[in-house]
Amino acid sequence: MNEKLIRYSIQIAMLKQLLSRNLISEKEYLLIKRRIMKDYKIVSDITS
Repeated sequence: MNEKLIRYSIQIAMLKQLLSRNLISEKEYLLIKRRIMKDYKIVSDITS
């Protein structure tokens, strides 16, 4: 479980960097984030 959480965190951090550098739109960010959360079975996002 710990390794899955680390990989999830890395993917979210990289996604956030893409958004902050305007390489993806807010809509794309939300769609991808939702998909990553689904893939890793994360039900809640406390960072929002």
